[in-house]
Amino acid sequence: MSAMPAADAKETFRRVKRHFSPALAVAGKFTGQGAVESFAEHCRVMLSDGRSVLDFGSYAVALLGHRHPDVVDAVRERLDVMTTSTRSVQSPVPPLAAQTLTGYLGGGLDRVFFGCGGADAVEVSVKLARMATGRMTVVAVQGAFHGKTLGALALTDNPRFKKGIEPLLQGVVHVSPDDPEAVANAVREHDVAAVIFEPVQAENGVRILDQAVLARWCEDAHAAGALVIADEIQVGLRRCGPRSVSLDAGLPVDAVLLGKPLGGGVVPVSAAVCNDKLYAPLLSDPLLHTATFSGHPLSTAVIPVALEAIERNADNGERVESAMRESLEALREQYPDALVEVRGRGLLWGMDFRSPEMAGDVLTGLAQLGLVVSPCISRPTTIRLLPPIVAGEQEIKEAMSLLGEAVARAAAV
Repeated sequence: MSAMPAADAKETFRRVKRHFSPALAVAGKFTGQGAVESFAEHCRVMLSDGRSVLDFGSYAVALLGHRHPDVVDAVRERLDVMTTSTRSVQSPVPPLAAQTLTGYLGGGLDRVFFGCGGADAVEVSVKLARMATGRMTVVAVQGAFHGKTLGALALTDNPRFKKGIEPLLQGVVHVSPDDPEAVANAVREHDVAAVIFEPVQAENGVRILDQAVLARWCEDAHAAGALVIADEIQVGLRRCGPRSVSLDAGLPVDAVLLGKPLGGGVVPVSAAVCNDKLYAPLLSDPLLHTATFSGHPLSTAVIPVALEAIERNADNGERVESAMRESLEALREQYPDALVEVRGRGLLWGMDFRSPEMAGDVLTGLAQLGLVVSPCISRPTTIRLLPPIVAGEQEIKEAMSLLGEAVARAAAV
């Protein structure tokens, strides 16, 4: 694949500055070292200056890497048939995707609402919970990230994104993730419709919530007639090991929210996978919540193929996890004054550095060396690593070598 002319890259940054944001132009130019994306395949992205970088970021979307051939073939096949839907005549594609997805999760959650992005799934699940219970209060968790649309943002626990637009959705209570009594106390004080949590708080520095606490919350919520929603948009579909972190732990949730890799890293699609109790308002009136591109045939056609590809690579994902764990722990032991803590599960790892400045130095080094990672919105001291489930041994070794070099540079400053 030939490199893009330098003039074209410069023109891209000019357009970003003019039509989006000058700050985005500066950030993109810095991260790409003046280059832009031009081609991607498997775990690598080719830049306009001819460099190849490893992608261990992409905000959890590229679980199958880039342009997985099976997923691309599914898109091409659908392009040759029918890409959208009249919405008046039923398409066979979304219900097949729903059947595949509910079966993939093991049954019990048999109703599906498809969206385009994660916030779509959050919005509809909370809306349905309020309608199904006739209550208004939603209990969320301190450190949570559920999206930035107005409803989802009220559940997100980061004041940075709320300033200047409050009041948001009313009736949201944030509780400590370490308090087993939190939901019991909340249902005594409020008329609670639902409890929503991420079993692993990815944007909050890869914080793994205590399963015993979550089990207690589910019990107390259900005893009070409230519903329970597990937001696994970033951590489900084997990103953190099992197909569903919550269901694998035996948590009796009423919905699991999925997204990001659900479209195979090629198309945008999300899903709220619910039981009948939570989904009841849409059973009574399916027009209570609709969206033009909900169940879009081009996107939903990919879901069965993506799930199959994920499963074929599940064993490799375990090997990647083992290699990452070993390498990151060794790096922490080598640089204890710089790398304070390593936390992770499956293919999601957080590295806590001594300061935001040091984390920034590591990000700078990685940009120069050619490893794409993801910072944490809520924790500027933390860098996230999101390796693809298809990564090979050599790619893991290369990524860990580049990471080690970046940490060594930052520690030496």
